[in-house]
Amino acid sequence: MTLKQILTEPNKILREKSLKVNQVDEDLQKLMNDMLETMYAAPGIGLAAIQVGVLKRVIVLDIAPKDKPKNPMCFVNPEIISKSENISTYEEGCLSLPGQFAEIDRPDKCYIKYLDYYGQLKEIEAYGMLATCIQHEIDHLEGILFIDHLSKLKKTMITKKLSKQKKAIERIVV
Repeated sequence: MTLKQILTEPNKILREKSLKVNQVDEDLQKLMNDMLETMYAAPGIGLAAIQVGVLKRVIVLDIAPKDKPKNPMCFVNPEIISKSENISTYEEGCLSLPGQFAEIDRPDKCYIKYLDYYGQLKEIEAYGMLATCIQHEIDHLEGILFIDHLSKLKKTMITKKLSKQKKAIERIVV
């Protein structure tokens, strides 16, 4: 497995729409394995392929508590079939927006259709944190970041802060 570089905002690729996957093969499974390794190393609980510069509709998640065994989940071409009208609020962060967090309201339940790691068609009803994480990662596939759910002022403040951080990192010469 290979660790991938996680793209950080601002980056035009993060705003692109990901393309549907035609088939789950060994190359795609390798990508999912690499994404999981990258996500765990970051550390994070979710990662979309676009965050590592791959414009494919693929996400990986693992919301298992740190003191429990890992429970990796892979979703290819995930599609939200329905969402609850009830809303839950979680403080969200993102590997592509390091150090930034905000409370985001999302439906507390959603029904998802997707292909699994082996290309099998699956459907699940996700609740709570799993529902939030799936919606967050599916947003990535549409070029949407969690800051897009914030007021213009909050979004602008976070974007400026990230731009300054990125410029400071880029100035380091070895």
